[in-house]
Amino acid sequence: MKDLMGRWSIARRLFVANLLLVLTAAIAASAFAAVDIRTRSYDDAGQRTQSVAATVAASPFVVQAAVSPEPSATLQPYAEAVMRRGHVDFLTIMSPDTTRWTHANPAEIGKKYLGTVEPALRGQDFTETYTGTLGASVRTIVPVKNPSGKVVALVSAGVTVQNVDAGITWRLLAILGLAAALVTGGALVAWLLGRYLRRVTHGWGAEQLAQLFAYYESVLHSVREGVVLVDTRGRVVMYNDQAAELLGLDSPGSAGSPGAAANREAAQASATGPGSGSGTGAAVPPTVAELPLEPSLRDLFTSGREARDEVHLAGPRLLVVNQQAAVEQDSGTRSRPRRLGTVATLRDRTEIESLGSELATTRTLSDALRAQTHEHANRLHLMVSLMELGRTPEALELATRDLELGQRLADDLLGSVDEPVLAALVMGKSAEAHERGVLLELHGGSTPAALDIPVQDLVTILGNLLDNAIDAAAAAEAPRLVRLGITADEGSVTFTVQDSGAGLGEGQLERAFEFGYSTKESRHGRGVGLALVRQTVRRLDGTLEVEAGHAPSSVSAPREPGELPGARFVVTLPLHGGSAGTPEGES
Repeated sequence: MKDLMGRWSIARRLFVANLLLVLTAAIAASAFAAVDIRTRSYDDAGQRTQSVAATVAASPFVVQAAVSPEPSATLQPYAEAVMRRGHVDFLTIMSPDTTRWTHANPAEIGKKYLGTVEPALRGQDFTETYTGTLGASVRTIVPVKNPSGKVVALVSAGVTVQNVDAGITWRLLAILGLAAALVTGGALVAWLLGRYLRRVTHGWGAEQLAQLFAYYESVLHSVREGVVLVDTRGRVVMYNDQAAELLGLDSPGSAGSPGAAANREAAQASATGPGSGSGTGAAVPPTVAELPLEPSLRDLFTSGREARDEVHLAGPRLLVVNQQAAVEQDSGTRSRPRRLGTVATLRDRTEIESLGSELATTRTLSDALRAQTHEHANRLHLMVSLMELGRTPEALELATRDLELGQRLADDLLGSVDEPVLAALVMGKSAEAHERGVLLELHGGSTPAALDIPVQDLVTILGNLLDNAIDAAAAAEAPRLVRLGITADEGSVTFTVQDSGAGLGEGQLERAFEFGYSTKESRHGRGVGLALVRQTVRRLDGTLEVEAGHAPSSVSAPREPGELPGARFVVTLPLHGGSAGTPEGES
């Protein structure tokens, strides 16, 4: 039996349990009502006979007839009329020695009364159930007294048990009909409720649901991807441990944390059915707006749109986000599935992007060396050609001028940049800029010989900023300039990159650091540089300020006379573990 019930669905168990409960309650109520009706019916019969007998015994007519020579001739018609009007089966008036003067059966007149009369002879009313000539009956005996108080006769009024039971029977039939209606109604309600539970539980039993919930909890805590569930009202009904770590939220297992409230809400939703609200006293899950999320992630979660492998910044992390609608499958009772919210999965791409950043660093240095080699090769070819043409003085002049230009750039770098990797990067970018018709100027004081900054992070920041500045200057009218300023003190180093380009237009400044957004011609790989710069600066506890150029930002410092008209980026990084604050001026 236990194994059989274990295979039953929750709907069938509820139906059987409710039916048994209603049936048991109906039987118990019917039995109680039957006993109560029987008791009340006999009590009512006793009260009726008491009333009739007492009324007849108090009648002066009966007192006078009792002392007359022929009481039966006077009292029998009177008794028959009282039986009809009083709804009793017999009314017997007798002498004190129990000789009947009246009876429902005239043949019994003159015979002795069958029943208990001693209490009545003592002047007391008495009610009993006794079997007489008419069968079992409920009867009341009342004494008839003269004005002096002497008992001169006895009056017995009664109702047969058969008639009492007949009244009980129709009442019991009414109760049984009501019980049957209650059982039928209870069965119908149980069937409707079972039908609803069968739909929301897909016909699964309690043990299966408990097992499924255990699997559900294990999967949520064991998967390496973050999972976030958002309902149609924008409330985060659940997120797992990995999502909390990736998004910088409270652990869902912490007492009193929003995640704990959210997961408790999800557990209640699993127990009461999809789409159910929180019960009285249940913790309300937080909304997306209440969680400390990045604007791009907040917009994605609240929009409810589908997303495929979208990359978003979340603090120092790069996350790949997939999102799709959570839909309750059609169970045949609705015309179409019901949308419950969205399910988003999060994957950490930070390590992969770090490897990509190192590759980009190597590629940047390679491009810089290639540009420098290409430019040097062009000049050597020109000098060789001049010498072959016998124009040695022009070749010497060109070589001297080229040597002076290279020496001046080297002197500037040696005077301002003591970090070897940084010097190599700037020299490579200078050659690349010169190849594209852009002049890269270096300004500022000297830097420490060994910057307390990882090489790949340094190349990521300056390489991307200089690439963007060179692109902007190359696309503008002459003179095409890019200015790099480097200043350092005991606790920090500041890099300022500005160009003579057109600057950032209206609306572009707010989106400049969005992952995937670019003002250049759209092609694969665009929209990554500034996003990586912001991420790297954040990770290094630095600050980043930006001016749009022709449309200055309100958060930027005012321009000084002689500065270039294009965009300006100012990055300040702490040295020796120092902190320069949190990022500012970011959009």
